[in-house]
Amino acid sequence: MKTSHALKDETLELVAERFRLLGDPLRLRLLRMLAQGEHSVAELVAANATTQANVSKHLQLLLRAGVVQRRKDGLHGYYSIADPTVFELCDVVCGSLSARLREQLASFRPPAPGGRGGRRRR
Repeated sequence: MKTSHALKDETLELVAERFRLLGDPLRLRLLRMLAQGEHSVAELVAANATTQANVSKHLQLLLRAGVVQRRKDGLHGYYSIADPTVFELCDVVCGSLSARLREQLASFRPPAPGGRGGRRRR
């Protein structure tokens, strides 16, 4: 972190809490769907092949953290993104992983024909 030396312990705890919040694959899938626009709980449940209780639990965590917002319409709840900066963090992590995987893949490629891939015999 660029400013880690200036952050107080309380602030570091909040940062760690945000990372923990984004450390669950289902929550990331929910956020990916919500990035496309508002969705009902039923839509989120159907798209993620899990239970309504499970989706609701994860949405509540995201709601309490201020990442998503909820709109009630009768008996139905609709969720949307409240803090779009969460995707900036995801983009940084995805970019870093992509670069690392490209480097690893490059190390497994055989040398080009006629290239200097192996040792010469004399």
